[in-house]
This record gives sequence, structure tokens and C-alpha cells, in this order.
Amino acid sequence: MGLSKSQHKFITSLGQKKYRQKHKLFIAEGVKVVSELLNSNFILHTLFVTEIFFPTVEADKKVTISEAELKKISQLKTPNKVLGLFEIAETLPIKEDGLVLALDTINDPGNMGTIIRLCDWFGVTQLVCSKETVDCYNFKVVQASMGSLTRVQINYVDLVDFLSNTKQPTFVADMDGENVFKTELPKEGVLIMGNEANGISDAIKKRAKNKISIPRYGKIQQTESLNVATATAILLSEFRR
Repeated sequence: MGLSKSQHKFITSLGQKKYRQKHKLFIAEGVKVVSELLNSNFILHTLFVTEIFFPTVEADKKVTISEAELKKISQLKTPNKVLGLFEIAETLPIKEDGLVLALDTINDPGNMGTIIRLCDWFGVTQLVCSKETVDCYNFKVVQASMGSLTRVQINYVDLVDFLSNTKQPTFVADMDGENVFKTELPKEGVLIMGNEANGISDAIKKRAKNKISIPRYGKIQQTESLNVATATAILLSEFRR
């Protein structure tokens, strides 16, 4: 069947957030990630394949293309035989029960994707993001999440407003906070993680009732901070422990 010029242009445009929002579509690549999305509530728009993959997908939603054509539309250095376009999910009301993770201006797509995977691993089904946080449908985020995007609800909100109105206890990750290993943590609450370079904004700090930190044990103690995804893993583990 092959790839038309208009399809090529359209798919390439979805690398930009404004076009993802305009068309309500995002890109996923690779058998693993596409399989997870096909087996979830996400709706398939079009599947581009180089081999006989996913035989159960309706014929009118599947386009067979050459590896050379896939390379033209792929955002990977080494294309992975399958590229899917999926509909962006409808925004659902925030679920505040249980443990909620909140992100204050996370910029790096790799960190964002890893954090989504961590939510999935630790059973955190609700991720609340400031509007300045990287788009969860950014291609690099989708790939880094490795399918966990299908099991975590993500909402973009005015984070100051959300924290001002939540009834849950709030915990902010802060270098000057209480030692998390010596803090009694509740089963329910909101854990807030900050920007890679600047940490938590002052406006958010003012609305967080509790500050917790991960102590440094190195003798010299010159390491300025932990990677935000690494810190998130440690803190979520402590909340679950």
C-alpha cells in the first residue's frame, strides 16, 4: 500500500505538541509499546507496519510500508518495524484517593517517562502535573514509559490551585526537609517532586504541609542533588514501605 506524501507530512507534524493537541493524536513506536496501547483503552487511529504484525487489527486501520518509508517517519535512530498513531485520551476528573504524585515543572522527557513507569510499579494510579511539565504524549515520554502510560491517569492542572484545595496531606521533596527514613508516612497523601534544575517553586512550597528529604551518606557530601526520577523511586518506595 505504501506511504503517501500527505501521511508522511502529517505523521512528522505530530512531533510537535501543537499538532498533537490539534489532531488529538500521538505517536508510539515498537512492538512492545504499541502492543500495550492496543491492549488498553487507547483508541488506534492508524498502524504502520513493515511485516505481518498484529493480524487482529482491522485492515482499514493498518498500512504496510517499507523499512525505508518507516525510517522517514520514525523518530528512532533505529526504526522498530511498527509505528502507531493513537488518539489522546479524554481528560478525566482527578482521583484523590490513595497515594498521588504531583510534578512541579518536570522538563526532561526521559525523566517524565521513567516517573510514569515508577507510578505504575508502585501502584500510583494518579499523576498530577503542573501545566509547565513536559507533555506526557511527547514521543520520548511515550517511549520511556514503556506502556505504563496506559495504566496511569495523568492530569495537567494549576498545581498551586490543586494543592490549595486538596484534603490530602501534602509532602514536598526538599533538601531541608525531615529525613524520610525517620518519618512516619501515611498510606494516602500527595507527594510533590520538583524541577530538575530549580527544585520546588516557592509558591508550591508554601502550600505543602510537610517537607521530606533523602539524606546523603557520602563522606564528602558534595553531590548537589539526585536525579528527580531516582529521588521519586526512593520516596515512593518509602511511602509503600
